[in-house]
Amino acid sequence: MVARMSRLGPLLLAVTLWAVLAVAAMAQTDDQGRPDYEQWKSVATRAEDAIEAERASDQAFGTLRDQLVTWRQQFLDAQSINSKTIQTVQAQIKALGAAPEGDATEPDDIATQRTDLNARLAQLQAPVKTAEVAFSQADGLISAIDGILRERQAEALLARGPTPLNPATWGEGWSAFTGALQNTWGEIVTAWDTAVQNGSWSQKAPEVLLLLVVGLVMLLRGRRWMMRLGAAVQAKRATPSRWLIAFFLSLGQVAVPVVGLSAIIEALSVSGIVGQRLDPLLREISSAGLLIFIAMWLGVRVFPKGDVPQGLMQLSPERMREGRLVTGLIGLVLAAFQLFDEFGRSDNWTDETRAILFFPLIVLGGTLIWRVGSLLRGHGKAAAENADGGAGADTGVDYSAQLITLIGRVLVIVSFIGPVLAAVGYRNAAEMAVFPVLKSLLLLAFLMVVQRVLAELWVLIRRNEDAREGLVPMVAGILVLIVSAPFFALIWGVSETRLGEIWLRLQEGFQVGTTRISPTNFLTFAVLFAVGYVLTRMIQGGLKNTLLPKTKIDPGGRNAIVSGVGYIGIFLAAVIAITTAGIDLSSLALVAGALSVGIGFGLQNIVSNFVSGIILLIERPISEGDWIEVGGNMGYVRDISVRSTRIETFDRTDVIVPNSDFVSGTVTNYTRGNTVGRLILPVGVAYGTDTRRVEAILREIAEAHPMVLMTPPPGVVFQGFGASSLDFEIRAILRDVNFVLSVKSEMNHQIAKRFVEEEIEIPFLQTDIWLRNPEALRAGPADPAKADPEATPAAGKAPAEAAFLSRDDLDTEGGEDGGDK
Repeated sequence: MVARMSRLGPLLLAVTLWAVLAVAAMAQTDDQGRPDYEQWKSVATRAEDAIEAERASDQAFGTLRDQLVTWRQQFLDAQSINSKTIQTVQAQIKALGAAPEGDATEPDDIATQRTDLNARLAQLQAPVKTAEVAFSQADGLISAIDGILRERQAEALLARGPTPLNPATWGEGWSAFTGALQNTWGEIVTAWDTAVQNGSWSQKAPEVLLLLVVGLVMLLRGRRWMMRLGAAVQAKRATPSRWLIAFFLSLGQVAVPVVGLSAIIEALSVSGIVGQRLDPLLREISSAGLLIFIAMWLGVRVFPKGDVPQGLMQLSPERMREGRLVTGLIGLVLAAFQLFDEFGRSDNWTDETRAILFFPLIVLGGTLIWRVGSLLRGHGKAAAENADGGAGADTGVDYSAQLITLIGRVLVIVSFIGPVLAAVGYRNAAEMAVFPVLKSLLLLAFLMVVQRVLAELWVLIRRNEDAREGLVPMVAGILVLIVSAPFFALIWGVSETRLGEIWLRLQEGFQVGTTRISPTNFLTFAVLFAVGYVLTRMIQGGLKNTLLPKTKIDPGGRNAIVSGVGYIGIFLAAVIAITTAGIDLSSLALVAGALSVGIGFGLQNIVSNFVSGIILLIERPISEGDWIEVGGNMGYVRDISVRSTRIETFDRTDVIVPNSDFVSGTVTNYTRGNTVGRLILPVGVAYGTDTRRVEAILREIAEAHPMVLMTPPPGVVFQGFGASSLDFEIRAILRDVNFVLSVKSEMNHQIAKRFVEEEIEIPFLQTDIWLRNPEALRAGPADPAKADPEATPAAGKAPAEAAFLSRDDLDTEGGEDGGDK
């Protein structure tokens, strides 16, 4: 019973202190929420004296700073006293209009009312001004204390102590370490003897033994059991769902052994052997054990066993095994650092002892940082080679591979800084260069695992393996990194109070004109706009897929309605989000008006296209799927956006046409309203052919084609007499003009076949060549082999008697000489 009361003592003390502080905080303000400025004066005077003297300890300055932060928050809250009433009075003064200037006067009743309102406004603003002055004073005192603490931290960081490389001090360090262990063991033995003598051990033995057995089993076997269970889940098939199940089961690799360690610690506490020295040590052992198992779990997640698809690291199995070992050793080094630090505080170790005992941990920590850097460089090189198709790491390297390689190189350099500083006596700087880096690496590994979990969730939602490398997982990873910023700050020595102060400053936001925008406003705007955007897309999907298909509206009208609902929905979502977030944009109206004039000249084409896009959606001269011709471009309309329209040509190329071209230019729409269109097929036959017979054959071919409509019936036109043929045309109306090329091709095949059967000749262009000067050709040498060598091409020049054919020597047009084409 006494032992349990001793464990409840700290809890009762904490509750009592909390109650006292709460009463003190309530005493600092009156019933109206106004701070007690008399008490503030005494606190401010005490703070100013301490700052001027600079003799207080860091802990005392920290306590004083916390008090000042509390006061400053009260003053900040007091600045909103009478805010509603002040706004009402200011509105009344504004309603009276501007006060007369110079010798001008105003009615007595208005002047009296103006005077009364100004006096009331000054009375209401008096406590606000007082709070603002006190806020400035408290903020200045906090800044002064922060400056003193920063100077002391810098001095401590750069303070040089004894070097651990002096063999004369090694014995002192070893004696201090063994003395700490002996003192702890002595306390345990004394408490054990006491428990045995008073007979309390026999009553607690069953409970202690049960806790020890359960704790040892869970500590020694629990992690292995959970690893086997996760491997069994993923053994059948590696799917996102199974990966997520195995991931959540893998959390048991941390939870089960930590629960076992807690059971062992509880068994020691129940046994009654825990004293003043062992109690804080057990708390540190519990924290250190949690750190070790988290590091081992991260090692398995980041460097998994076997060939895991889509793994976080691209390394060989040997390097993966090294990564798991290094990650586990990082947890072990950090745990040992915590335990050594607790021993040092309990036994008041000297600087020599700390330098000697912490030096091996610093060297081992630096070595682990070096190995992690080497692993990251190997991963970056492998990722670069895979991204470049194996061509090497110098070409085609993606950004992530470059970044990881750079981090690896930086870690290799940093790994030597800590041991070197520790060797020359700068122990504090060495610890800052090693242990926060190790903690940051574990946190980065945890963020990598979280990002992978989010990616697998997204793959499971989208049911697409390619979604793992999409935009949403990347943005989620960036958000996770941003959220983790406070944890990195804590690792690198920023206090929780300082973080809270930074958060308060962020909540205050920044001023834009008369509008203050804070992260809360921005988050509210982002959430509401996202909700509105999602709802708009859902409504569009419902209209497009469910409601509109059941109506008689044509596809173009449906697309116009869906697009209009999208524009209206996004606009309303933005307006509602801005209004709800409390962002007042009225003060920006003048600036926006001035900018709109200048921007209007530069963006007039874009505005014109935007308005034209709206006109197209309303009038709908063209719709998606129409076959159109505009500006010399012919093809199908595939998309009508706000600024431009995308046309897919028959060559399967996309042509982006500004919407203003459709409104101001001429557009030919071949399929507007229906797909019926006319086919004109020219046909030529030789002179001397029976024209009536040709007309009958062509009409028969046209009427026989299934794509040709009989109402109106197809016609054959004897177009005229050509240069070498009798020209006919088949003119027919097709059911679907989109098939005009295939119909034309098929009719040409039928015409060629029937003309062969009917012995009808299809003429073709013929050209006769007449030589005007054949005697010039006969004047050449009879035997080219006996000619003068200088007359040959190899001689480099032509003989004077050589004859050449010029363009005038060729009669390609017939004419008076009787040529016939």
